[in-house]
Amino acid sequence: MRTIITGVGHFVPDQKLTNKDFEKMVDTSDEWITTRTGIKERRILDKNKGTSYMASKAAEIVLEQANISADEIDLIIVATVTPDMPVPATAALVQKDLKAKNCWGFDLNGGCTGFICALATGSQFIESGRHQKVMVIGADKMSTVLNYQDRTTCVLFGDGAGAVMLEPSIEDDQGVQDFVLHLDGLGAEYLNIAGGGSLHPASYDTVKQNLHYVYQDGKTVFKHAVNGMTEVSELIMERNKLSAGDIKFLIPHQANYRIIDAVAKKMGLNPDKVVININKYGNTTAATIPLAVSEAHQERKIRKGDWLVMTAFGAGFTWGSLLLKWAID
Repeated sequence: MRTIITGVGHFVPDQKLTNKDFEKMVDTSDEWITTRTGIKERRILDKNKGTSYMASKAAEIVLEQANISADEIDLIIVATVTPDMPVPATAALVQKDLKAKNCWGFDLNGGCTGFICALATGSQFIESGRHQKVMVIGADKMSTVLNYQDRTTCVLFGDGAGAVMLEPSIEDDQGVQDFVLHLDGLGAEYLNIAGGGSLHPASYDTVKQNLHYVYQDGKTVFKHAVNGMTEVSELIMERNKLSAGDIKFLIPHQANYRIIDAVAKKMGLNPDKVVININKYGNTTAATIPLAVSEAHQERKIRKGDWLVMTAFGAGFTWGSLLLKWAID
């Protein structure tokens, strides 16, 4: 039994924060940001709404597209690093919003690799035979964990959500075919949000020290991201006997255009085989890949039978790749 995607959708807030806006906020320029990241604008969610709001909106689109009732959902998995609150899980809030009475759920924190981790996890629940309909969501409100006085990080991130419905398929040549996932805790010092957990609970001092904001050692993360994403993507293609010519699209995590470009070149992929939307949304962390998949599907770029390679790198360090054959007409 294979796991196929039967519905996909995404949600982004209306409010845009452009590079020109940042010129008024910090010592930077549109040219500087664009050249180094490929980002032109990003979306920002209202202050009175949390990650679960975007996750629920994306999930509602998936249910409508797949013609599925919320009562049919068996499981909700939300990949996020910005939950609405520590407890309960964001999945519980999404379940409430959807009125999905017959499911359970949980959050998964895999950093920017979170959606791939959640997709691999959800597919195994389907393949076990215990679940028939699993909603997998990647969503983050990164605007809540950014120091808008730190020009090296605040320009990189935005808010958004993407979701997919997973169901079983009796056809072995469809759906999730393989995945490779890695974790190296030695990378924790280079990319983290140190405050707010049990080690550094929220206090006057943690706020004063800016511990509740994203910290990133850009050069170290860049190097590891290029090498890690390339290695796992090449490995998954090699062990499934696929070449660059067989792949319809590489759908990479949208962290930095230069990272995406370097990975594609190392894999021998032409630019037209890489899905890129970082220019519009920036790095939405766990949302980047499902958001990119949803847009590509909306634009009819992906057809049934197309091979897709998803790959990401994030805090942890976490990194991974997932091979999928598209099953939606």
